[in-house]
Amino acid sequence: MGSGSISRGFRGEFAHWQIIPGSCEMSPVMENQFSIFITRGGNKKYSSVLAPGQHDCLKKSSDDGISSWDWKLRGDRSTYHALFPRAWTVYDGEPDPELKVSCRQISPFIPHNYEESSLPTSVFVYTIVNTGKERAKVSLVMTWANSIGGLSHHSGGHVNEPFIGENGVSGVLLHHKTANGNPPVTFAVAACENQNVNVTVLPAFGLSRESSITAREMWGTLIQDGSFDRDNFIASPSRPSSLGDTVCAAVCASTWVEPHGRCTVVFSLAWSSPKVKFKKGNAYYRRYTKFYGTSPRSSINMVQDALMKYKHWEEEIDKWQTPILRDDRLPEWYKITLFNELYFLVAGGTVWIALLSVDPSGE
Repeated sequence: MGSGSISRGFRGEFAHWQIIPGSCEMSPVMENQFSIFITRGGNKKYSSVLAPGQHDCLKKSSDDGISSWDWKLRGDRSTYHALFPRAWTVYDGEPDPELKVSCRQISPFIPHNYEESSLPTSVFVYTIVNTGKERAKVSLVMTWANSIGGLSHHSGGHVNEPFIGENGVSGVLLHHKTANGNPPVTFAVAACENQNVNVTVLPAFGLSRESSITAREMWGTLIQDGSFDRDNFIASPSRPSSLGDTVCAAVCASTWVEPHGRCTVVFSLAWSSPKVKFKKGNAYYRRYTKFYGTSPRSSINMVQDALMKYKHWEEEIDKWQTPILRDDRLPEWYKITLFNELYFLVAGGTVWIALLSVDPSGE
C-alpha cells in the first residue's frame, strides 16, 4: 500500500502498472507469465504458458520472442476466484490431463499491520497434485521483463543479475533505469528451494535474434531439460540493454510429484522503488523504507521475508475476513464487494511516505 502497484487479471496477466506516481500503464506486459513443463516416463511431455486465449501480439509464426512459446491453455477447465488481497486459480487437467495445479496469490494487506501492509511484494503458492499412475517431473517457471509497463523496457540501460539469498531463496534482480528523470526501480523475482524443490535461473534473455539467448532458446531448454544451468547463479550482471531492446529473466522451480502425490512450489515478486519524486516539489522515501532501507537490493530481503512469512499473512487475513464471511445477516454480494473493492487503496495510485524528505533534486 502506497509503494506502487501491479494488478493481475483473471487470465493471469500483469497489467495496470502504477509504479510511478501519476502514471498508469494499463496494458499487460505479456512476457510476465507463469509456465509449466511436465515430463512423464521420459516420453510424455507437456508444456504451456498458464494463460488462456490467443492475443494479437502472439500471432507471428516465425519469431524468436514469446510467440514461439506454447500458448496451449484453452482455459475451459480453469477457474478463478478473488477475495482481496488474495486470489485463487485452478488449472484442472491442463495441459496434462493427469495433473491438477492451483495457484494461491497472497499480498500482505492486513488490518492494523502497517509495516507489512506497506511492502511492495506478493507471493504465488502453487500446489501440484498428480492424479496419474506415473511420477511426473514438473517445472514451473516465472518469466519477468525488465519493465514498468508500457514501452519502458525499450528505454535502454536495464541490467539483470542473479542472486542467492538465505533460507533457500534465490532468483534474479532486474535493475530498471527509469526514463524521464524518474527514480530507478529494482525488481526481485525468486523461488524457494527445499529438499523437494530445485531452483535454477536464467538471468537474461531477449526477444530477437540479436540476443545472446532468445525467448525461443529459453523455452527449448526447458522442454529438453526442465531446468537451467546451476552455473547461471555465478554469472556476472548482464550488459545494459540497448535502446529498443527488451531484457527478461526466468526463475524455474522443479520437483518430482509421485503418483497420487502432491507438492508445493512458491514464488515471490518484490520491487524496490524507494523514492517518490513529483514533478514539482520535494522527493520523499516510501514508507516501506522505514523497515527495509533505501538500497535497491532491499527487494532481496523483501522476497526472502515474503517466502518465510506468507503462511502467517494468510492466517491474519483469515482472522480478519472469516467473521464477516460467516455473518448470515450480510448478503453474499455485499461480503464479496466489501473486500474486493479495497483493492483501490493499493491500485489507485496511492503514495505512503516515511516522514523524511529527500533533496528536492531527488538525490
